[in-house]
Amino acid sequence: MSGTAPQGTGTGPPSASYGTHGQGSGGAGAGGGAPATAPPSAQNLNQIVTDYLLKRGFTQTEKVFRRESSDLGPDGRPKHDRVDHLGPKKYAKAFILLKDWVENNLDFYKFELSKFLWPAFVYSYIELVEGGYAEDASQFFNTFRSQFENVHADDLRTFATVTLPQHVQENSTTRLYKRDKYLIPLNVQAAQIFYSFLDREPKSGGTVLAELFTQHCAVEQRDRGPIEPFSFEAIYRRAQALNLDEADTHEGIPGVFTGMSNRDVLDTTTPLKLGPMPMEAELRDDVRAELEEEDHLNPPAPGRPTLADEFDRKIKREESADVPSRAELPLPPSRARDVVMEMQKVRENRDRFRVEGRTGGVGVALSACMFTFHNTLGSVSCMDFSRDHQLVAVGTMDSYIRVWSMDGKALNSKLANEKDLKVNNRKLIGHSGPVYGVSFSDSITNLDRNPYSEEGATGRVETDSKLLISCSADGQIRLWSLDVWACLCIYKAHNGPVFRVLWGPHGHYFATAGWDKTVRVFMQDHASAVRIMAGHDTSISAITWHPNGTYLFSASDETDKSIRMWAVSTGACVRVFTGHTDYISSLECAPNGKILASADAGGNIFFWDVEKGTRIKRCRGHGKGGIPSMSFSVESNVLVSGGLDGTVRVWDVELPADPAKANPLVGGSAAQQIQQPDGGAVAADGAAAGGQGDSRNITVGGQGAQPSAATGTGTGVGGTGKKKGKEVQITPDQISAFATKKTPVLKVQLTRMNLIVAGGCYDPER
Repeated sequence: MSGTAPQGTGTGPPSASYGTHGQGSGGAGAGGGAPATAPPSAQNLNQIVTDYLLKRGFTQTEKVFRRESSDLGPDGRPKHDRVDHLGPKKYAKAFILLKDWVENNLDFYKFELSKFLWPAFVYSYIELVEGGYAEDASQFFNTFRSQFENVHADDLRTFATVTLPQHVQENSTTRLYKRDKYLIPLNVQAAQIFYSFLDREPKSGGTVLAELFTQHCAVEQRDRGPIEPFSFEAIYRRAQALNLDEADTHEGIPGVFTGMSNRDVLDTTTPLKLGPMPMEAELRDDVRAELEEEDHLNPPAPGRPTLADEFDRKIKREESADVPSRAELPLPPSRARDVVMEMQKVRENRDRFRVEGRTGGVGVALSACMFTFHNTLGSVSCMDFSRDHQLVAVGTMDSYIRVWSMDGKALNSKLANEKDLKVNNRKLIGHSGPVYGVSFSDSITNLDRNPYSEEGATGRVETDSKLLISCSADGQIRLWSLDVWACLCIYKAHNGPVFRVLWGPHGHYFATAGWDKTVRVFMQDHASAVRIMAGHDTSISAITWHPNGTYLFSASDETDKSIRMWAVSTGACVRVFTGHTDYISSLECAPNGKILASADAGGNIFFWDVEKGTRIKRCRGHGKGGIPSMSFSVESNVLVSGGLDGTVRVWDVELPADPAKANPLVGGSAAQQIQQPDGGAVAADGAAAGGQGDSRNITVGGQGAQPSAATGTGTGVGGTGKKKGKEVQITPDQISAFATKKTPVLKVQLTRMNLIVAGGCYDPER
């Protein structure tokens, strides 16, 4: 105890007694007149702290403390790595750091984070001017002003006149910026990302930015989802002619809105290229040469164009100004199969049943072939037909896929041990959850003549479907071979169930969408996605490709109910279509690439102008429950839809010339009645024309597909009708309707020859 001065007797500061105690001597300063001991130096204090940390076992803390205290400044504090040594150049370095970080950030946060750029620019410029760095201030201003011209042109003209320190004090705008803090409303997650960025980059300018924003700005964290141009909240507020949020209207200096309004943000004027994808030059020459040979061997009938002439018209359409570049969608080199398929597509396009526009309220005489599946017990969840209409596949809730030959003939197999196996259906097993989507690769009926007799085991180039893609609730996408009937590859990318899968129009690429709110594009020979489109606020319920393959459309369910158009080459959202109030069940883009059709669970079909991003019209006629499938005619002037109400309906894409006079509801014997699956009846105009339909039945549980003699009638309808005692509005642009007997329609497809093929599962409980 002799080493401690008595209380009240020492005249030195408290630190003196601490220093005396630290020496451990026994005879210091018992008397009140002893001189005070000087405080320990910074190095002594650091040594004391270091010894204490080691004694207590804080080894990691001691390492950090030793590193930070290794280089002390003149004030005895650790020096921080900063860009202060750059002088006035530090502001340009810091601004470039911020700008590059914002531009390289996720699109999900990019819009909100870009709010930091304008105040960083303004306050950096003001500090340069106030510091007397006129030349550096001018260089900084002229270097970065271009990116603010669209929104802050007036402010830039004002700041251009502020070149001296006294101007900062005299100018009313700069006084506002100096007097009040710049308010930045920000989502909580975006704010955390920004603060982490500043902490990570102290050497490159983060310290300069932190000082600017701490001194001149106020970040207001908002408990909301990230705001970006195509978010659900932004789209909703745009429809209501509102700004993004109440907080966003106060962005900037109080009383002066210096941010970007919602109307400015959602300007969807991005130019689109909606023309057909140009054909590869080598493929084009090969196809034309073979078509000329075909015309020479089999001359067309009098008055019918040659195949070469038909092909030349197709190539001329591909040379229009709005066609995309082949570089935007790299494809593998063409093969003999591609030549034969293109030849047959030209033939079918020339010989197809041509669908003309409506005349006098009489619809086109389209025919429909309906395939009905029995004994499914509600297990079928999806369906697809091959484009050559040789195969049909269904996915089931029991996690397997079954494929049938549509004509009942035996399926082909290239397995040596199945050479003599004769079955007309196969079961594909591999998924561990319900199968939500199946899609066949492209195919076409083969030519009568084989231009490549030396290729193929049978002496013919095969043009049937070789691949099937499927998706499931197990989160997997599986690629199946239809030659060996086995899974070739498993793609694992989505987080959660995958709801939709679809081959691209040119093959090689396919798109998937699922519960994780993303659309992903895969290449057939890559295990991971080559493009990810994120932006929907809820899971995705429908997808479709643009005919040229460079754009994708996706629809979101639940609260979002928006349709987005994505550029495949960049992954950017280029259009948003809003207006549905029910679950969007299907999408389809017209072959001309200019019209998009969307259907929802309320029985509505919307037509959209793709270029303008606006709605053209709405069609009604289906009952509630959903419209799982739609298909356009080759001419893009007729749409066919299949609904869960048990009907296939044909729609006129063009607006009626006079809707008020279209198909009035008439009574008595002059009116025809279409019996509805739920027992109601829809009255139809007796003058309307329809086509005869063929129906076939397929038994899911058995080994065979058994055609039946049941037939259906298509009839033009308009006006209103009764369904379960309620009025059903049928818009006048419905051309005809085909009713089934208790069979919800899951898939409809207009062939390249303009024949309707439809399929559904018989439901005796309806």
